[in-house]
Amino acid sequence: MGSTQFGNFHNFCRDSTLPVCNLFVPNNQPPNQAYGGCPLLGINLGHGKRLGNLGSILIAFFAIPITIYLLLRSEKKKAAVGRREIQIFLAGYILIEICEIFTVGAFPLDATIRKGFTAVHLAAITATCWTLFLNALVGFQLLYDGTPISISLFLVSAGILFIGTGYIALDTAYSWTGHFNSSLSGNNPNIGLYVLYLLFPLVCLFLFYVLETILVIRVLGEKRPMIYLTGATFLFAIGQIFDFVISTHICEPTNGQINGALFETLFTLLAVVVIWLFWNSITEDDWPAASTSYLTSNVPTDNYLTSNVLPDNFRTTNAR
Repeated sequence: MGSTQFGNFHNFCRDSTLPVCNLFVPNNQPPNQAYGGCPLLGINLGHGKRLGNLGSILIAFFAIPITIYLLLRSEKKKAAVGRREIQIFLAGYILIEICEIFTVGAFPLDATIRKGFTAVHLAAITATCWTLFLNALVGFQLLYDGTPISISLFLVSAGILFIGTGYIALDTAYSWTGHFNSSLSGNNPNIGLYVLYLLFPLVCLFLFYVLETILVIRVLGEKRPMIYLTGATFLFAIGQIFDFVISTHICEPTNGQINGALFETLFTLLAVVVIWLFWNSITEDDWPAASTSYLTSNVPTDNYLTSNVLPDNFRTTNAR
């Protein structure tokens, strides 16, 4: 991938298949071609229509029932801390994958409609990464999980980010106010989307990893869940490397049949599954005896378990 300056998307859109690139040109089909990169041609359907990045489309499609299954499995863990909150994260990921079917790759869709899906896609990424960060805070029980206050904090704050990011994307795509028209030419600069779509999610993911590491090692005194947490981090990172670094090196030898976007979709799905396994592992009753006593509750309630050692505001659970 070529070097890029802060706020500019042109080089990203030339070398990677990103949904945001649909916003800056009249019709980003086949993907990457309008930016001078290796076009993702895919399958010729005739009449000037193509179906590219079929692998990503299929993976995104199958990711939806897989995530629904995880969401339903979460529902069965009645006593688990953060049950509702992890379900909000999973619901956000489902929305991302629905949009990805239409935004990443060559899909026979009107360009105007594609831009609408793209705006929802970008907004969902920003809001969902934020909810993942909030899930890390839930383990420290600064607020009682599953309560109206906790759920409202998740939904309202994520909604604000969703609306803000979505508006910038829509205004960029449809030039409602003309404020973002400079994004439609040159190096395609758009500071708002650069921060909200690229940088902000990375900050949320980094903080999620740091906070969960503190929770697992310092609070729970366990190491095994770190296998899941670190594994999810590596899977996500591998997907981003495929999309941002290796993509063009896959596209050119295959004559535009596939690129790194396929692997980004796959590894992101695997990362989400492993994140759920991580959450599941710290809300189960299968710790060794020493740890089990550390997390045993003396409070007769379905929803919260209070440690005998930690103060009330540092409660977490491993009960089903």
